[in-house]
Amino acid sequence: MDAPNLPEPQFVPFCRDDQGFDTDVVVVGLGPAGGTAALALATYGVRVHAVSMFPWVANSPRAHITNQRAVEVLRDLGVEQEARKYATPWEQMGDTLFTTSLAGEEIVRLQTWGTGDRRYGDYLQGSPCTMLDVPQPLMEPVLVKNAAERGAVISFHTEYLDHQQDESGVTVRFRDVRSGYVFEQRARYLLAFDGARSRVAEQIGLPFEGELARAGTAYVLFNADLSRYAEHRPSILHWIFNSKAGFGEIGMGLLRAIKPWHQWIAGWGFDMADGEPDLSEDVVLEQIRTLVGDPDLDAEIVSRSCWYVNQQYATSYQSGRVFCGGDAVHRHPPSSGLGSNTSIQDAHNLAWKVAYVVQGHAGPGLLDSYTPERMPVGKQVVARANQSRKDYAGLREWFAGDSDDPVRDGLVKLKEASSEGVALRERLYEALELKNTEFNAHGVELNQRYTSDAVIPDSAAGPERWERDPELYLQATTRPGAKLPHAWLVGRDGQRVSTLDLVGGGRTTLLTGLGGQAWKNAATKLDLPFLRTIVVGEDGVLDPYGYWRAVREVDEAGAILVRPDGYVAWRRSASVWDDALALHELENALSAVLNKGVPR
Repeated sequence: MDAPNLPEPQFVPFCRDDQGFDTDVVVVGLGPAGGTAALALATYGVRVHAVSMFPWVANSPRAHITNQRAVEVLRDLGVEQEARKYATPWEQMGDTLFTTSLAGEEIVRLQTWGTGDRRYGDYLQGSPCTMLDVPQPLMEPVLVKNAAERGAVISFHTEYLDHQQDESGVTVRFRDVRSGYVFEQRARYLLAFDGARSRVAEQIGLPFEGELARAGTAYVLFNADLSRYAEHRPSILHWIFNSKAGFGEIGMGLLRAIKPWHQWIAGWGFDMADGEPDLSEDVVLEQIRTLVGDPDLDAEIVSRSCWYVNQQYATSYQSGRVFCGGDAVHRHPPSSGLGSNTSIQDAHNLAWKVAYVVQGHAGPGLLDSYTPERMPVGKQVVARANQSRKDYAGLREWFAGDSDDPVRDGLVKLKEASSEGVALRERLYEALELKNTEFNAHGVELNQRYTSDAVIPDSAAGPERWERDPELYLQATTRPGAKLPHAWLVGRDGQRVSTLDLVGGGRTTLLTGLGGQAWKNAATKLDLPFLRTIVVGEDGVLDPYGYWRAVREVDEAGAILVRPDGYVAWRRSASVWDDALALHELENALSAVLNKGVPR
Protein backbone atom coordinates (compact mmCIF):
# COMPACT_ATOMS: atom_id res chain seq x y z
CA MET A 1 0.00 0.00 0.00
CA ASP A 2 1.40 3.40 -0.94
CA ALA A 3 1.68 5.90 1.89
CA PRO A 4 -0.30 9.14 1.56
CA ASN A 5 1.48 12.08 -0.05
CA LEU A 6 2.51 13.85 3.13
CA PRO A 7 5.24 16.32 4.10
CA GLU A 8 8.65 15.21 5.23
CA PRO A 9 9.03 14.33 8.92
CA GLN A 10 9.16 17.43 11.09
CA PHE A 11 10.68 16.19 14.31
CA VAL A 12 11.73 13.20 16.36
CA PRO A 13 9.74 13.02 19.60
CA PHE A 14 12.22 11.11 21.77
CA CYS A 15 15.87 11.56 22.54
CA ARG A 16 17.96 9.08 20.64
CA ASP A 17 20.42 6.87 22.47
CA ASP A 18 24.07 6.61 21.58
CA GLN A 19 23.22 3.95 18.98
CA GLY A 20 20.71 6.18 17.23
CA PHE A 21 17.51 4.54 18.52
CA ASP A 22 14.55 6.49 19.88
CA THR A 23 13.06 3.31 21.30
CA ASP A 24 13.78 -0.39 21.18
CA VAL A 25 10.43 -1.51 19.77
CA VAL A 26 7.53 0.17 17.99
CA VAL A 27 4.17 -1.59 18.33
CA VAL A 28 1.45 -0.66 15.85
CA GLY A 29 -2.08 -1.36 17.07
CA LEU A 30 -3.45 -1.44 20.61
CA GLY A 31 -6.02 -4.22 20.42
CA PRO A 32 -5.64 -7.37 22.51
CA ALA A 33 -2.42 -8.37 20.71
CA GLY A 34 -0.79 -4.94 20.58
CA GLY A 35 -1.79 -4.19 24.16
CA THR A 36 -0.33 -7.51 25.33
CA ALA A 37 2.90 -6.88 23.41
CA ALA A 38 3.28 -3.40 24.90
CA LEU A 39 2.55 -4.69 28.40
CA ALA A 40 4.91 -7.65 28.13
CA LEU A 41 7.79 -5.65 26.68
CA ALA A 42 7.42 -2.93 29.31
CA THR A 43 7.27 -5.60 32.02
CA TYR A 44 10.49 -7.12 30.69
CA GLY A 45 12.25 -3.72 30.80
CA VAL A 46 12.30 -3.04 27.06
CA ARG A 47 11.70 0.49 25.75
CA VAL A 48 8.49 0.33 23.74
CA HIS A 49 6.36 2.90 21.92
CA ALA A 50 2.86 1.59 21.12
CA VAL A 51 0.60 3.57 18.79
CA SER A 52 -3.02 3.54 17.63
CA MET A 53 -4.65 5.75 15.03
CA PHE A 54 -7.86 5.74 17.07
CA PRO A 55 -8.69 8.09 19.95
CA TRP A 56 -9.10 5.28 22.47
CA VAL A 57 -9.70 1.54 22.70
CA ALA A 58 -12.33 -0.55 20.86
CA ASN A 59 -15.75 1.10 20.78
CA SER A 60 -17.81 -2.08 20.44
CA PRO A 61 -17.85 -5.44 22.30
CA ARG A 62 -16.15 -7.48 19.51
CA ALA A 63 -14.06 -10.31 21.00
CA HIS A 64 -15.11 -11.53 24.43
CA ILE A 65 -14.37 -15.22 25.14
CA THR A 66 -11.12 -15.36 27.10
CA ASN A 67 -9.92 -18.93 27.32
CA GLN A 68 -7.70 -20.46 29.96
CA ARG A 69 -4.46 -20.01 28.05
CA ALA A 70 -5.14 -16.32 27.48
CA VAL A 71 -5.98 -15.88 31.16
CA GLU A 72 -2.70 -17.63 32.00
CA VAL A 73 -0.93 -14.96 29.93
CA LEU A 74 -2.76 -12.25 31.87
CA ARG A 75 -1.74 -14.03 35.08
CA ASP A 76 1.90 -14.12 34.00
CA LEU A 77 1.78 -10.40 33.25
CA GLY A 78 0.18 -9.63 36.62
CA VAL A 79 -3.22 -8.38 35.41
CA GLU A 80 -5.46 -11.44 35.79
CA GLN A 81 -7.27 -10.18 38.88
CA GLU A 82 -7.85 -6.76 37.36
CA ALA A 83 -9.34 -8.32 34.22
CA ARG A 84 -11.64 -10.44 36.39
CA LYS A 85 -13.26 -7.29 37.76
CA TYR A 86 -14.72 -6.58 34.32
CA ALA A 87 -15.57 -10.14 33.33
CA THR A 88 -18.70 -12.20 33.24
CA PRO A 89 -17.49 -15.06 35.46
CA TRP A 90 -17.07 -18.60 34.21
CA GLU A 91 -20.15 -19.98 35.92
CA GLN A 92 -22.40 -17.50 34.09
CA MET A 93 -21.00 -18.35 30.64
CA GLY A 94 -22.82 -21.67 30.92
CA ASP A 95 -25.72 -23.20 29.05
CA THR A 96 -25.85 -22.27 25.38
CA LEU A 97 -29.49 -22.31 24.32
CA PHE A 98 -31.03 -23.25 20.98
CA THR A 99 -34.56 -21.92 21.11
CA THR A 100 -37.37 -20.45 19.01
CA SER A 101 -36.88 -17.12 20.82
CA LEU A 102 -35.45 -16.14 24.18
CA ALA A 103 -38.97 -16.22 25.61
CA GLY A 104 -40.08 -19.11 23.43
CA GLU A 105 -39.76 -22.86 23.26
CA GLU A 106 -36.35 -24.44 23.76
CA ILE A 107 -35.20 -27.02 21.23
CA VAL A 108 -31.98 -28.25 22.87
CA ARG A 109 -29.37 -26.91 25.27
CA LEU A 110 -25.60 -27.47 25.55
CA GLN A 111 -23.35 -26.97 28.59
CA THR A 112 -20.47 -24.95 27.19
CA TRP A 113 -17.02 -23.48 27.91
CA GLY A 114 -16.22 -26.35 30.25
CA THR A 115 -18.98 -25.50 32.74
CA GLY A 116 -20.88 -28.75 32.25
CA ASP A 117 -20.79 -31.79 34.49
CA ARG A 118 -18.87 -33.82 31.91
CA ARG A 119 -16.07 -31.31 31.38
CA TYR A 120 -15.80 -29.18 34.52
CA GLY A 121 -13.08 -31.34 36.06
CA ASP A 122 -11.04 -31.32 32.83
CA TYR A 123 -10.89 -27.54 32.88
CA LEU A 124 -10.06 -27.31 36.58
CA GLN A 125 -7.30 -29.89 36.19
CA GLY A 126 -5.86 -28.17 33.12
CA SER A 127 -5.16 -24.70 34.48
CA PRO A 128 -5.12 -22.56 37.62
CA CYS A 129 -7.24 -20.07 35.64
CA THR A 130 -10.90 -20.31 34.69
CA MET A 131 -12.34 -19.05 31.44
CA LEU A 132 -13.76 -15.51 31.47
CA ASP A 133 -15.99 -13.41 29.25
CA VAL A 134 -14.31 -9.98 28.91
CA PRO A 135 -15.58 -7.80 26.05
CA GLN A 136 -12.79 -6.11 24.13
CA PRO A 137 -13.55 -2.53 25.28
CA LEU A 138 -13.03 -3.71 28.86
CA MET A 139 -9.96 -5.87 28.20
CA GLU A 140 -7.96 -3.32 26.21
CA PRO A 141 -7.84 -0.61 28.93
CA VAL A 142 -6.45 -3.15 31.41
CA LEU A 143 -3.59 -3.95 29.02
CA VAL A 144 -2.90 -0.35 27.97
CA LYS A 145 -3.08 1.15 31.46
CA ASN A 146 -0.69 -1.38 32.93
CA ALA A 147 1.69 -1.07 29.99
CA ALA A 148 1.86 2.69 30.51
CA GLU A 149 2.34 2.31 34.27
CA ARG A 150 5.31 0.03 33.59
CA GLY A 151 7.02 2.43 31.23
CA ALA A 152 5.54 1.92 27.76
CA VAL A 153 4.94 5.10 25.78
CA ILE A 154 1.35 5.00 24.50
CA SER A 155 0.22 7.26 21.65
CA PHE A 156 -3.37 7.44 20.44
CA HIS A 157 -4.40 9.54 17.39
CA THR A 158 -1.15 8.31 15.81
CA GLU A 159 -1.35 6.74 12.37
CA TYR A 160 1.34 4.42 11.09
CA LEU A 161 2.36 5.43 7.53
CA ASP A 162 5.31 3.33 6.44
CA HIS A 163 8.78 2.15 7.40
CA GLN A 164 12.24 1.49 6.06
CA GLN A 165 14.40 -1.23 7.54
CA ASP A 166 18.10 -1.95 7.30
CA GLU A 167 20.59 -4.29 8.95
CA SER A 168 20.52 -2.54 12.31
CA GLY A 169 16.99 -1.19 12.72
CA VAL A 170 13.73 0.18 11.40
CA THR A 171 12.78 3.79 10.71
CA VAL A 172 9.03 4.19 11.16
CA ARG A 173 6.98 7.14 9.92
CA PHE A 174 3.80 8.35 11.64
CA ARG A 175 1.18 11.06 11.30
CA ASP A 176 -0.58 12.78 14.19
CA VAL A 177 -4.23 12.39 13.15
CA ARG A 178 -5.32 15.61 14.87
CA SER A 179 -2.69 18.00 13.54
CA GLY A 180 -1.46 16.23 10.42
CA TYR A 181 2.07 16.48 11.80
CA VAL A 182 4.38 13.81 10.36
CA PHE A 183 7.27 12.40 12.35
CA GLU A 184 9.53 9.39 12.41
CA GLN A 185 11.22 7.15 14.92
CA ARG A 186 14.16 4.84 14.83
CA ALA A 187 13.65 1.45 16.53
CA ARG A 188 15.34 -1.92 16.59
CA TYR A 189 12.13 -3.80 15.72
CA LEU A 190 8.62 -3.10 14.46
CA LEU A 191 5.74 -5.28 15.69
CA ALA A 192 2.46 -4.85 13.84
CA PHE A 193 -0.86 -5.91 15.33
CA ASP A 194 -2.91 -3.59 13.17
CA GLY A 195 -5.89 -5.77 12.34
CA ALA A 196 -7.37 -7.57 9.37
CA ARG A 197 -6.65 -4.64 7.05
CA SER A 198 -3.03 -4.50 8.18
CA ARG A 199 -1.08 -1.85 6.32
CA VAL A 200 2.18 -3.30 7.61
CA ALA A 201 1.39 -6.83 6.41
CA GLU A 202 0.58 -5.44 2.98
CA GLN A 203 3.72 -3.31 2.80
CA ILE A 204 6.06 -6.19 3.68
CA GLY A 205 4.22 -8.51 1.31
CA LEU A 206 3.20 -11.27 3.69
CA PRO A 207 1.81 -14.25 1.73
CA PHE A 208 -1.80 -15.24 2.48
CA GLU A 209 -4.00 -18.21 1.74
CA GLY A 210 -7.80 -18.24 1.82
CA GLU A 211 -10.52 -15.70 1.16
CA LEU A 212 -12.08 -12.60 2.69
CA ALA A 213 -15.73 -11.61 3.16
CA ARG A 214 -17.32 -14.94 2.25
CA ALA A 215 -20.44 -14.23 4.38
CA GLY A 216 -22.03 -11.28 6.17
CA THR A 217 -23.58 -10.69 9.59
CA ALA A 218 -25.51 -7.77 11.08
CA TYR A 219 -24.74 -6.87 14.70
CA VAL A 220 -26.85 -4.55 16.85
CA LEU A 221 -25.84 -3.52 20.35
CA PHE A 222 -28.83 -2.73 22.55
CA ASN A 223 -29.86 -2.24 26.16
CA ALA A 224 -32.83 -4.08 27.60
CA ASP A 225 -33.55 -5.89 30.85
CA LEU A 226 -33.88 -9.55 29.84
CA SER A 227 -33.22 -10.95 33.33
CA ARG A 228 -36.52 -12.82 33.47
CA TYR A 229 -35.48 -14.83 30.42
CA ALA A 230 -31.83 -15.44 31.27
CA GLU A 231 -30.77 -15.35 34.89
CA HIS A 232 -32.34 -18.73 35.77
CA ARG A 233 -30.35 -20.38 32.93
CA PRO A 234 -27.27 -18.13 32.63
CA SER A 235 -25.50 -18.12 29.30
CA ILE A 236 -23.68 -15.58 27.19
CA LEU A 237 -24.92 -17.05 23.88
CA HIS A 238 -28.48 -17.81 22.85
CA TRP A 239 -29.15 -19.16 19.36
CA ILE A 240 -32.58 -18.42 17.92
CA PHE A 241 -34.46 -20.63 15.45
CA ASN A 242 -37.31 -18.72 13.87
CA SER A 243 -38.51 -17.76 10.43
CA LYS A 244 -37.31 -14.16 10.72
CA ALA A 245 -33.95 -14.80 12.39
CA GLY A 246 -31.95 -14.85 9.19
CA PHE A 247 -31.06 -18.11 7.46
CA GLY A 248 -27.50 -17.41 6.40
CA GLU A 249 -24.64 -19.87 6.77
CA ILE A 250 -25.44 -20.52 10.44
CA GLY A 251 -29.18 -20.29 9.84
CA MET A 252 -30.03 -18.84 13.25
CA GLY A 253 -30.18 -15.51 14.97
CA LEU A 254 -28.04 -14.72 18.01
CA LEU A 255 -28.53 -12.95 21.31
CA ARG A 256 -25.22 -12.43 23.07
CA ALA A 257 -25.08 -11.13 26.64
CA ILE A 258 -22.57 -8.31 27.04
CA LYS A 259 -23.44 -7.14 30.55
CA PRO A 260 -25.70 -9.78 32.06
CA TRP A 261 -28.57 -9.32 31.72
CA HIS A 262 -29.05 -5.74 30.60
CA GLN A 263 -26.83 -5.20 27.55
CA TRP A 264 -26.94 -7.45 24.51
CA ILE A 265 -25.96 -7.95 20.91
CA ALA A 266 -28.52 -9.17 18.40
CA GLY A 267 -26.97 -10.80 15.35
CA TRP A 268 -28.26 -12.36 12.14
CA GLY A 269 -26.85 -13.36 8.79
CA PHE A 270 -27.73 -11.69 5.49
CA ASP A 271 -27.36 -12.44 1.80
CA MET A 272 -24.35 -10.47 0.55
CA ALA A 273 -25.71 -10.59 -3.01
CA ASP A 274 -28.40 -8.16 -1.87
CA GLY A 275 -25.92 -5.72 -0.36
CA GLU A 276 -25.95 -4.65 3.28
CA PRO A 277 -29.24 -5.17 5.11
CA ASP A 278 -31.66 -2.46 6.18
CA LEU A 279 -30.55 -1.42 9.65
CA SER A 280 -33.02 1.39 10.15
CA GLU A 281 -34.25 1.75 13.72
CA ASP A 282 -37.74 0.37 13.11
CA VAL A 283 -36.44 -2.70 11.27
CA VAL A 284 -33.78 -3.39 13.88
CA LEU A 285 -36.20 -2.99 16.80
CA GLU A 286 -38.64 -5.42 15.19
CA GLN A 287 -35.85 -7.94 14.70
CA ILE A 288 -34.73 -7.64 18.33
CA ARG A 289 -38.31 -8.19 19.50
CA THR A 290 -38.58 -11.22 17.25
CA LEU A 291 -35.39 -12.77 18.62
CA VAL A 292 -36.40 -12.09 22.21
CA GLY A 293 -39.97 -13.18 21.60
CA ASP A 294 -41.49 -10.08 23.20
CA PRO A 295 -43.45 -7.86 20.77
CA ASP A 296 -43.63 -5.04 23.31
CA LEU A 297 -40.00 -5.09 24.45
CA ASP A 298 -38.57 -1.69 25.36
CA ALA A 299 -35.05 -1.75 23.89
CA GLU A 300 -32.52 1.07 23.54
CA ILE A 301 -30.45 0.67 20.37
CA VAL A 302 -26.83 1.69 21.00
CA SER A 303 -25.13 0.90 17.68
CA ARG A 304 -25.63 -0.95 14.39
CA SER A 305 -22.99 -2.45 12.12
CA CYS A 306 -22.13 -5.26 9.72
CA TRP A 307 -19.10 -7.53 9.73
CA TYR A 308 -17.88 -10.12 7.28
CA VAL A 309 -16.70 -13.70 7.65
CA ASN A 310 -13.06 -14.16 6.65
CA GLN A 311 -11.14 -17.38 6.10
CA GLN A 312 -7.55 -16.32 5.53
CA TYR A 313 -4.16 -16.78 7.18
CA ALA A 314 -0.59 -15.70 6.49
CA THR A 315 2.00 -18.37 5.80
CA SER A 316 4.80 -16.15 7.13
CA TYR A 317 4.65 -13.63 9.97
CA GLN A 318 8.02 -11.92 9.52
CA SER A 319 10.10 -9.87 7.12
CA GLY A 320 13.49 -9.00 8.56
CA ARG A 321 13.01 -6.83 11.62
CA VAL A 322 9.27 -6.46 11.07
CA PHE A 323 6.77 -8.91 12.60
CA CYS A 324 2.99 -9.18 12.36
CA GLY A 325 0.50 -10.93 14.62
CA GLY A 326 -3.13 -11.07 15.68
CA ASP A 327 -5.85 -10.39 13.12
CA ALA A 328 -3.19 -9.09 10.76
CA VAL A 329 -2.16 -12.70 10.08
CA HIS A 330 -5.20 -14.86 10.95
CA ARG A 331 -8.59 -13.61 9.84
CA HIS A 332 -11.67 -15.58 10.81
CA PRO A 333 -15.14 -15.31 12.39
CA PRO A 334 -15.69 -15.32 16.17
CA SER A 335 -17.03 -18.90 16.20
CA SER A 336 -15.18 -21.02 18.79
CA GLY A 337 -14.07 -17.85 20.59
CA LEU A 338 -10.46 -18.11 19.42
CA GLY A 339 -9.68 -14.67 17.96
CA SER A 340 -8.39 -12.46 20.77
CA ASN A 341 -7.02 -15.51 22.59
CA THR A 342 -4.79 -16.45 19.66
CA SER A 343 -3.78 -12.81 19.23
CA ILE A 344 -2.79 -12.44 22.89
CA GLN A 345 -0.70 -15.60 22.62
CA ASP A 346 1.00 -14.36 19.42
CA ALA A 347 2.14 -11.28 21.30
CA HIS A 348 3.26 -13.22 24.38
CA ASN A 349 5.28 -15.63 22.21
CA LEU A 350 7.00 -12.80 20.35
CA ALA A 351 7.57 -10.34 23.20
CA TRP A 352 9.96 -12.44 25.28
CA LYS A 353 12.02 -13.30 22.20
CA VAL A 354 12.35 -9.66 21.19
CA ALA A 355 13.22 -8.74 24.78
CA TYR A 356 15.93 -11.41 24.99
CA VAL A 357 17.50 -10.30 21.73
CA VAL A 358 17.39 -6.60 22.67
CA GLN A 359 18.88 -7.32 26.09
CA GLY A 360 21.63 -9.53 24.68
CA HIS A 361 20.45 -12.79 26.23
CA ALA A 362 19.77 -14.39 22.84
CA GLY A 363 20.98 -14.18 19.28
CA PRO A 364 18.76 -12.70 16.56
CA GLY A 365 18.11 -16.19 15.18
CA LEU A 366 15.72 -16.74 18.12
CA LEU A 367 13.24 -14.45 16.34
CA ASP A 368 13.12 -16.83 13.39
CA SER A 369 11.19 -19.25 15.62
CA TYR A 370 8.12 -16.97 15.71
CA THR A 371 6.60 -17.97 12.36
CA PRO A 372 7.13 -21.75 12.64
CA GLU A 373 5.61 -21.73 16.13
CA ARG A 374 2.64 -19.43 15.66
CA MET A 375 1.72 -19.86 11.99
CA PRO A 376 0.41 -23.45 12.42
CA VAL A 377 -1.73 -22.21 15.32
CA GLY A 378 -3.16 -19.40 13.19
CA LYS A 379 -3.89 -21.80 10.35
CA GLN A 380 -5.65 -24.21 12.72
CA VAL A 381 -7.72 -21.44 14.28
CA VAL A 382 -8.91 -20.10 10.91
CA ALA A 383 -9.98 -23.59 9.86
CA ARG A 384 -11.65 -24.37 13.21
CA ALA A 385 -13.62 -21.10 13.40
CA ASN A 386 -14.98 -21.47 9.89
CA GLN A 387 -15.78 -25.15 10.33
CA SER A 388 -17.69 -24.32 13.51
CA ARG A 389 -20.02 -22.14 11.45
CA LYS A 390 -20.62 -24.95 8.97
CA ASP A 391 -21.28 -27.44 11.75
CA TYR A 392 -24.57 -25.74 12.60
CA ALA A 393 -26.14 -27.37 9.52
CA GLY A 394 -27.07 -30.57 11.38
CA LEU A 395 -29.03 -28.59 13.96
CA ARG A 396 -31.36 -27.37 11.19
CA GLU A 397 -32.24 -30.70 9.61
CA TRP A 398 -35.63 -30.82 11.33
CA PHE A 399 -36.73 -27.62 9.55
CA ALA A 400 -39.64 -28.12 7.13
CA GLY A 401 -37.85 -26.81 4.09
CA ASP A 402 -40.90 -26.72 1.82
CA SER A 403 -42.99 -24.73 4.30
CA ASP A 404 -43.68 -21.00 4.50
CA ASP A 405 -42.69 -21.30 8.20
CA PRO A 406 -40.00 -24.03 8.32
CA VAL A 407 -39.45 -23.70 12.08
CA ARG A 408 -43.11 -23.87 13.09
CA ASP A 409 -43.90 -26.81 10.85
CA GLY A 410 -40.55 -28.46 11.52
CA LEU A 411 -41.30 -28.48 15.25
CA VAL A 412 -44.46 -30.43 14.56
CA LYS A 413 -42.41 -33.11 12.79
CA LEU A 414 -39.71 -33.02 15.47
CA LYS A 415 -42.29 -33.83 18.17
CA GLU A 416 -44.09 -36.58 16.29
CA ALA A 417 -44.55 -39.91 18.09
CA SER A 418 -43.40 -41.74 14.98
CA SER A 419 -40.31 -43.42 13.62
CA GLU A 420 -39.64 -40.27 11.60
CA GLY A 421 -39.89 -38.15 14.75
CA VAL A 422 -37.51 -40.49 16.60
CA ALA A 423 -34.99 -40.31 13.75
CA LEU A 424 -35.16 -36.50 13.66
CA ARG A 425 -34.58 -36.28 17.40
CA GLU A 426 -31.64 -38.69 17.27
CA ARG A 427 -30.07 -36.68 14.47
CA LEU A 428 -30.63 -33.46 16.43
CA TYR A 429 -28.71 -34.82 19.43
CA GLU A 430 -25.91 -36.07 17.17
CA ALA A 431 -25.63 -32.57 15.71
CA LEU A 432 -25.63 -31.08 19.20
CA GLU A 433 -22.80 -33.40 20.23
CA LEU A 434 -20.74 -32.13 17.28
CA LYS A 435 -20.97 -28.58 18.64
CA ASN A 436 -18.65 -29.59 21.47
CA THR A 437 -15.87 -28.99 18.93
CA GLU A 438 -16.81 -25.31 19.14
CA PHE A 439 -17.96 -24.84 22.72
CA ASN A 440 -15.91 -27.39 24.69
CA ALA A 441 -12.77 -27.63 22.55
CA HIS A 442 -10.27 -27.72 25.40
CA GLY A 443 -7.62 -29.28 23.19
CA VAL A 444 -7.89 -26.61 20.48
CA GLU A 445 -7.33 -24.03 23.19
CA LEU A 446 -4.44 -25.66 25.06
CA ASN A 447 -2.81 -28.44 23.00
CA GLN A 448 -0.42 -26.36 20.92
CA ARG A 449 2.86 -28.12 20.12
CA TYR A 450 5.66 -25.87 18.92
CA THR A 451 8.30 -27.07 16.47
CA SER A 452 11.17 -24.65 15.87
CA ASP A 453 14.84 -24.05 16.61
CA ALA A 454 13.77 -22.66 20.00
CA VAL A 455 12.62 -26.16 20.98
CA ILE A 456 14.91 -29.18 21.34
CA PRO A 457 12.98 -32.43 20.74
CA ASP A 458 13.27 -35.26 23.25
CA SER A 459 14.55 -37.94 20.89
CA ALA A 460 14.23 -40.61 23.57
CA ALA A 461 10.48 -40.11 23.92
CA GLY A 462 9.32 -41.14 20.46
CA PRO A 463 6.28 -39.63 18.73
CA GLU A 464 3.45 -38.43 20.93
CA ARG A 465 0.37 -40.65 21.12
CA TRP A 466 -2.97 -38.94 21.71
CA GLU A 467 -5.07 -40.77 24.28
CA ARG A 468 -8.27 -38.86 23.44
CA ASP A 469 -9.55 -36.48 20.75
CA PRO A 470 -6.85 -33.76 20.60
CA GLU A 471 -9.39 -31.08 19.71
CA LEU A 472 -11.74 -31.82 22.61
CA TYR A 473 -9.34 -32.81 25.40
CA LEU A 474 -6.18 -31.34 26.84
CA GLN A 475 -3.23 -33.71 26.93
CA ALA A 476 -0.83 -32.18 29.42
CA THR A 477 2.83 -33.07 28.90
CA THR A 478 6.33 -31.84 29.56
CA ARG A 479 7.42 -32.75 26.03
CA PRO A 480 9.47 -29.93 24.50
CA GLY A 481 7.19 -27.66 22.50
CA ALA A 482 4.21 -28.13 24.84
CA LYS A 483 2.95 -25.80 27.54
CA LEU A 484 4.18 -26.74 31.00
CA PRO A 485 1.44 -28.74 32.76
CA HIS A 486 -0.43 -27.11 35.61
CA ALA A 487 -0.09 -28.89 38.95
CA TRP A 488 -0.84 -27.56 42.40
CA LEU A 489 2.16 -27.31 44.75
CA VAL A 490 2.38 -25.76 48.20
CA GLY A 491 4.44 -22.66 48.86
CA ARG A 492 6.32 -21.44 51.89
CA ASP A 493 3.21 -19.81 53.36
CA GLY A 494 1.21 -23.03 53.08
CA GLN A 495 -0.87 -21.66 50.21
CA ARG A 496 -1.33 -23.55 46.95
CA VAL A 497 0.79 -22.37 44.04
CA SER A 498 0.59 -23.56 40.46
CA THR A 499 3.61 -24.81 38.57
CA LEU A 500 2.74 -22.06 36.08
CA ASP A 501 3.31 -19.46 38.81
CA LEU A 502 6.90 -20.69 39.22
CA VAL A 503 7.83 -19.89 35.62
CA GLY A 504 7.46 -16.90 33.29
CA GLY A 505 7.84 -13.28 34.32
CA GLY A 506 10.36 -12.81 31.52
CA ARG A 507 12.75 -15.45 32.86
CA THR A 508 13.80 -18.92 31.74
CA THR A 509 13.24 -21.57 34.42
CA LEU A 510 15.08 -24.81 35.18
CA LEU A 511 12.81 -27.26 37.01
CA THR A 512 14.19 -30.27 38.87
CA GLY A 513 13.57 -32.25 42.04
CA LEU A 514 15.41 -32.88 45.30
CA GLY A 515 17.53 -35.47 43.52
CA GLY A 516 18.57 -32.89 40.90
CA GLN A 517 21.27 -31.10 42.88
CA ALA A 518 23.64 -31.44 39.91
CA TRP A 519 21.27 -29.25 37.88
CA LYS A 520 21.03 -26.70 40.65
CA ASN A 521 24.83 -26.59 40.89
CA ALA A 522 25.12 -26.18 37.12
CA ALA A 523 22.71 -23.24 37.04
CA THR A 524 24.52 -21.64 39.97
CA LYS A 525 27.83 -21.94 38.14
CA LEU A 526 26.41 -20.34 35.00
CA ASP A 527 24.97 -17.46 37.06
CA LEU A 528 22.79 -16.08 34.26
CA PRO A 529 20.52 -13.13 35.15
CA PHE A 530 17.60 -14.50 33.14
CA LEU A 531 17.77 -18.07 34.52
CA ARG A 532 16.03 -19.19 37.70
CA THR A 533 16.17 -22.65 39.24
CA ILE A 534 13.21 -24.27 40.99
CA VAL A 535 13.84 -27.43 43.02
CA VAL A 536 10.51 -29.09 43.78
CA GLY A 537 10.74 -30.55 47.27
CA GLU A 538 12.84 -27.83 48.82
CA ASP A 539 11.25 -25.56 51.40
CA GLY A 540 8.81 -23.23 49.67
CA VAL A 541 8.06 -25.51 46.72
CA LEU A 542 6.55 -28.74 48.02
CA ASP A 543 4.60 -31.45 46.21
CA PRO A 544 2.50 -32.93 49.03
CA TYR A 545 -0.33 -34.03 46.72
CA GLY A 546 2.07 -35.72 44.31
CA TYR A 547 0.37 -33.85 41.46
CA TRP A 548 3.67 -32.68 39.94
CA ARG A 549 5.20 -36.14 40.24
CA ALA A 550 2.22 -37.48 38.28
CA VAL A 551 2.67 -35.14 35.29
CA ARG A 552 6.37 -34.29 35.14
CA GLU A 553 7.30 -37.30 32.91
CA VAL A 554 10.98 -37.05 33.94
CA ASP A 555 12.97 -38.61 36.77
CA GLU A 556 13.22 -36.60 39.96
CA ALA A 557 16.89 -36.02 39.16
CA GLY A 558 16.03 -35.08 35.57
CA ALA A 559 15.40 -31.52 34.41
CA ILE A 560 12.93 -29.41 32.43
CA LEU A 561 13.89 -26.09 30.86
CA VAL A 562 10.88 -23.76 30.52
CA ARG A 563 10.85 -20.65 28.35
CA PRO A 564 9.47 -17.31 29.58
CA ASP A 565 6.18 -17.98 27.75
CA GLY A 566 5.61 -21.15 29.79
CA TYR A 567 6.49 -23.60 27.00
CA VAL A 568 9.00 -26.39 27.51
CA ALA A 569 12.19 -25.77 25.54
CA TRP A 570 14.14 -28.90 26.52
CA ARG A 571 14.12 -31.71 29.03
CA ARG A 572 16.43 -34.43 30.29
CA SER A 573 14.17 -37.32 31.27
CA ALA A 574 16.83 -39.54 32.86
CA SER A 575 18.58 -38.76 36.13
CA VAL A 576 21.86 -36.86 36.11
CA TRP A 577 24.06 -37.01 39.20
CA ASP A 578 27.32 -35.62 37.83
CA ASP A 579 27.80 -31.83 38.06
CA ALA A 580 29.99 -31.63 34.98
CA LEU A 581 27.49 -33.53 32.83
CA ALA A 582 24.62 -31.39 34.04
CA LEU A 583 26.58 -28.23 33.28
CA HIS A 584 27.50 -29.47 29.81
CA GLU A 585 23.90 -30.41 28.95
CA LEU A 586 22.41 -27.21 30.34
CA GLU A 587 24.91 -25.05 28.46
CA ASN A 588 24.21 -26.85 25.20
CA ALA A 589 20.45 -26.58 25.66
CA LEU A 590 20.50 -22.87 26.44
CA SER A 591 22.88 -22.13 23.56
CA ALA A 592 20.68 -23.98 21.09
CA VAL A 593 17.38 -22.54 22.28
CA LEU A 594 18.64 -18.96 22.54
CA ASN A 595 20.79 -19.02 19.40
CA LYS A 596 23.77 -17.81 21.40
CA GLY A 597 26.68 -19.21 23.32
CA VAL A 598 26.25 -19.12 27.07
CA PRO A 599 28.96 -17.31 29.05
CA ARG A 600 29.92 -18.76 32.41
